[in-house]
Amino acid sequence: MDPHGASVSMMERWNGKALFRLIWPLVIEQILAVTMGVADTVMISSVGEHAVSAINIVDNINNLLIIAFAALATGGAVVVSQYIGRRDHRNAGEAAKQLIYAVSGISLVIMVFAFFLRRPIIRIIYGNMSADVMEAAAVYMMITCLSYPFLAVYNANAALFRAVGNSGITMRIALLVNIINIGGNAFLIFVLHMGVAGAALSTLTSRALAAIITMILLYRGHGRPIRLEGILKFRLVRSMLRSILNVGIPSGLESSMFMVGRLLTQRIFPIFGTAAMAGNAVAGVVNSFSFMPGSACGMALLTIIGQCVGAGDYHAAKRQCARILKITYLITAALSLFIWIFRDPLIGIFNLSVEAHDFGALFLQIHCISMILAWPLSFALPNALRAAGDARYVMWVATISMWTLRVSMSYIFTFALGLGPLGVWLGMGADFIGRGGFYLGRWLRGRWQDKKVIT
Repeated sequence: MDPHGASVSMMERWNGKALFRLIWPLVIEQILAVTMGVADTVMISSVGEHAVSAINIVDNINNLLIIAFAALATGGAVVVSQYIGRRDHRNAGEAAKQLIYAVSGISLVIMVFAFFLRRPIIRIIYGNMSADVMEAAAVYMMITCLSYPFLAVYNANAALFRAVGNSGITMRIALLVNIINIGGNAFLIFVLHMGVAGAALSTLTSRALAAIITMILLYRGHGRPIRLEGILKFRLVRSMLRSILNVGIPSGLESSMFMVGRLLTQRIFPIFGTAAMAGNAVAGVVNSFSFMPGSACGMALLTIIGQCVGAGDYHAAKRQCARILKITYLITAALSLFIWIFRDPLIGIFNLSVEAHDFGALFLQIHCISMILAWPLSFALPNALRAAGDARYVMWVATISMWTLRVSMSYIFTFALGLGPLGVWLGMGADFIGRGGFYLGRWLRGRWQDKKVIT
């Protein structure tokens, strides 16, 4: 196909209507994903601030431990998207199977590691804390780590549905998962009085169902043009695994460094007491709603840019990326302004002390400014680079920015300048602006066009 014909074809394939059909279910899915975290935090807040802090601690650790298969899902989505863009559906299906094999094996290893070493992991990362917080965190981690394989398979399956442009299925499954999770929380926490164990069991159940349902749907052909015939006849294809890992490993290292840096800065909050920890936890939950459009548009970029690059249509890739970034900025700004204006009533949903409430409101003010300035460039745009195979550049920028800006500046702001826990959120904003500038420069220079993912 000649370049002009390819451009017209790919621009028509992802016209305004198709783009809307892809993105709006992703936004809803992100809302539902955040709702699950909010439900756990709000419902467990009735048990006490120690329970809120415990769930926040373990969720941060869980994010670090599961980052490996989340990154592999990204690598698999890029490979499958490029094959689809090339209209090579047979290899797209084979790559999908390799992705599922990889995430299943890795998540099982991580699960065993987390189950038996949960207390040492918590102590190493967070240091000393009150006994009630430690006990609640250990219980929550023991149960939720059993959900890692289910979450890994679901992430992989959801990425495959998105790679073919079918985000509606994962949205509906996310809705079902939320209903199950909230219902389970209500029964296990309020009726059986199981506390953090009840919240963890509800999460485990909902993740297991999500993995099983998506696996059945893909096997029955609902992910066309991807087909999973013969998935039970285990066979590794090294060339495809290499392609997945060439994107997945840098993405995983980048995300791991991000989470390690984040956890190092989170160690600051226990120094300032339970109120600072609880205020940070709740601010993180409320603020996560402003991530939703960016996360959804970032997922859309993986699919659309991946297909454009697979088809050799770089003109369409540039136009679609600019289009999606504009949408991301508009929605992110609107949500951030909403959170700024209504921060007090939003934090008031949680049962916090006055001191914890004030901490949370202050943290949100700083973060809303950072979101409007640079979040789309720092976290949505890199997905376009990954989709083109430029994952290593993204990894190096993210790692350097994390350590030179977020971690270093957080400690300088907090202790050297005497700003207290607010310094962590200021360091986060500096990180957003720094990495976003480098990603934008890379995209505009076009060096990503020289990368190859599939041959």
